[in-house]
Amino acid sequence: MLKLKPYLFGIALLLLGLCHAVQAANSVNAVRVWPAQDYTRITLEANSAFSYKMSYMQNPDRVVLDIDNIELNQAVKSLADKVLASDPYIKQIRSANFQQGIRLVVDLKVAAKPNAFTLTPTGAYKYRLVLDVYPALDPLMAMVAERDVSKTQAAATPVVPAELPPVASVEPVLAEPASVVAAALSETLPAATEGPVLKTWPVEIKKTGRQIVVAIDAGHGGEDPGALGASGSREKDITLMVAKKLKQQIDAEPNMHAVLTRDGDYFIPLHGRVVKARSMQADLFVSIHADAFTKQSARGSSVFALSERGATSASARYLAKKENESDLIGGVSLNDKDPILARTLLDLSQTATINDSLKLGKAVLGEIGEINTLHARRVEQASFAVLKSPDIPSILIETAFISNPEEERRLNDEAYQEQLCASILNGIKKYFSTNPALAKSKVAYD
Repeated sequence: MLKLKPYLFGIALLLLGLCHAVQAANSVNAVRVWPAQDYTRITLEANSAFSYKMSYMQNPDRVVLDIDNIELNQAVKSLADKVLASDPYIKQIRSANFQQGIRLVVDLKVAAKPNAFTLTPTGAYKYRLVLDVYPALDPLMAMVAERDVSKTQAAATPVVPAELPPVASVEPVLAEPASVVAAALSETLPAATEGPVLKTWPVEIKKTGRQIVVAIDAGHGGEDPGALGASGSREKDITLMVAKKLKQQIDAEPNMHAVLTRDGDYFIPLHGRVVKARSMQADLFVSIHADAFTKQSARGSSVFALSERGATSASARYLAKKENESDLIGGVSLNDKDPILARTLLDLSQTATINDSLKLGKAVLGEIGEINTLHARRVEQASFAVLKSPDIPSILIETAFISNPEEERRLNDEAYQEQLCASILNGIKKYFSTNPALAKSKVAYD
């Protein structure tokens, strides 16, 4: 038996070595920091699942992440270099060995509401540990509250009328006869030339005493690149470029204003996009996307509205599933959703809003059909999460198939982007010419 002891001791050492190797096998191979106006996201990616503990400390404000069985490698250390000086919430990130793993300390510039969660592999991504640092005071709500205070102060300030010079008599301007307006509406957009052809809608939008607010949602972003084009274009980049151009054109209208759900390369949960639109008292919600399919021959534009009973075609069901999965790709914690918001998003009894969305979609689809092939000649309906606002007409525009080489090239062309935005704006103006925006007395905070 004594002769076996050295042999057993060697086996024990070998087993200990294997255990150590298994413990150290899970190493971080990628890290990312995504600063945005609403929050900053920190992501660690590894080959195996994460085990962690998060705690929040004050004086000074900081978030501590203790991660088990992870080695302190160069990827983890590089987090410190990825924090921008302009980051609104994070001052710096420190890392060190801690017990059987590592400790990350995120020093903050402001008081925060951190939220950490893990994600399983999806697409090109492996196991991920995500830390979202939200400010304790929501900047969007602060901006809305500041706007309301300004309005209240302006209303309380007495206005003293000034002496005005006499006004010269002016000949009355008669409205265009119905036949002239009808002829103008029947004009078709000329074929695309070297520069953008911007057609203006001749019918004046009915005045409501305030600016019409259009929420523009650039699909995907940050961790979620969206569909990839035949030449490598990313949907998240195309949608952001189009959204910004559409905002410029809308803002140029005297009685319209646009707000973006995101203005940079960062991810916003699908329900967060709806919350933003409602918080800014939007009259319309327009989500911009670029479609993809397994066959490069697929082409054309589509417009979607919400369906009360789910998708209305096999194609729509496929697209709805693909777009809704972006919440999983981008990473959303399911345990931190507000119950009232969850019930709002799941309520499909919004018949009046869906009907208005279909009218809006039809007007926009008709205008887009003047500059591009239509994948479907009617407004499709599907259960897209971003369309589930109960009181805002909402549409999702698949601008073209980014997987089609020709359409990918056009989507990257600035002149075509201007044409596309002009057609969307024309459709919006056409919708409002017969469906005036209702007066809104206060901002919806729920």
